[in-house]
Amino acid sequence: MSVATTSDDRLDGSYSAVKGWSAVAAVTLGIFALMTSELLPVGLLTPVASALHVSEGVAGLMVTVPGLVAAVSAPLITLATGRVDRRIVLAVLVGLVGLANLASAFATDFTLILVARFLIGVAVGGFWSIAGGIALRLVPPHQVPRATAVIFGGVETASVLGVPTGTFLGDLSGWRSAFGAVGVLGLFALLALVVLLPSIPARKTLEFADLPRVFTGNAGVRAGLALTFLIITGHFLAYTFVRPILHDDGIDHRMTGVLLLVFGVAGICGNFLAGALVAQHLRRTVVGIALLLATAMIVLALADHTVYTAAAALVVWGLGYGAVPVTLQSWMLDAAGDDTEAGSSLFVSAFNLSIALGALVGGVAVNGLGTIGVLWLGAVLALLTLGVVGRR
Repeated sequence: MSVATTSDDRLDGSYSAVKGWSAVAAVTLGIFALMTSELLPVGLLTPVASALHVSEGVAGLMVTVPGLVAAVSAPLITLATGRVDRRIVLAVLVGLVGLANLASAFATDFTLILVARFLIGVAVGGFWSIAGGIALRLVPPHQVPRATAVIFGGVETASVLGVPTGTFLGDLSGWRSAFGAVGVLGLFALLALVVLLPSIPARKTLEFADLPRVFTGNAGVRAGLALTFLIITGHFLAYTFVRPILHDDGIDHRMTGVLLLVFGVAGICGNFLAGALVAQHLRRTVVGIALLLATAMIVLALADHTVYTAAAALVVWGLGYGAVPVTLQSWMLDAAGDDTEAGSSLFVSAFNLSIALGALVGGVAVNGLGTIGVLWLGAVLALLTLGVVGRR
């Protein structure tokens, strides 16, 4: 991937490579904090639902609400803050996430948690859209692709490691401590951004008209969005309810955090494997992801599990999902060509909308069909991606 820069893109020459990479690290920490915040309830649905006297299906709104809001806020905040220093925007958004998580930690009513989740959605959508293109203003041109990969690595690491770690902490000391810890992480990320990120004057490069133009005029972008919708919706339709799924199989609740950590380690391996494959085998990597996700869900649906067999299924699932962000990101960047900002904004919206839709449909399915139903629905959506790849 090549990235062209202009004199308007770059900060002044006195900004050293060390400072540039320190700023990249701060932005990555911010993305990690935000995405961990968005997905944390996946591992905490059962204890939160029990403590606040709602069903697990209703508790799934903790994932649906921020995902839906992030899908809308991604392009809106990028446009609305077009003249504001990017350092200020990113700092405000990550600080908002820190405070919202601390509010959740002390909430005594589920409505208050949903308000906090709404604010997290606003922050996630805006931060991710702006941070996705900020690397070219922090490091030398030849380092931009690597810096961009590092920043988006915060999304992947949150998905495959942040959530399992939060779940493990929640199992050890209660769900409120998990929200509190992520709140503190958000405030620490705020401090890192304030200290390490330079002033970055705004450049208004994206117009509303760019979004429908790229969508309607680029078949590759449309295919990438379809893949994002099917894979992410199918994954979160089932993964949002992985805790009750495991409990229904007789897995002790104290082992849930450990099993999700196993999922996370497998996901990191999947991320590295995909990173090595996508440049030359992008379509085959998408096919492999679909087959891994579908296989894991079907195995969990069909078999009665011990801790060890459940761990094996989650390893397969983790390998597949860990490869998703870098693979879909690569597909969209390859398809968008020169329209990278518009393509990135559409991808962020589709990714988060699919998280919300998956959690919402999963909540309805759990209440109506039980936990096995969401596994079958998720597997079907994963397999439908094979048709999209075949037509590309």
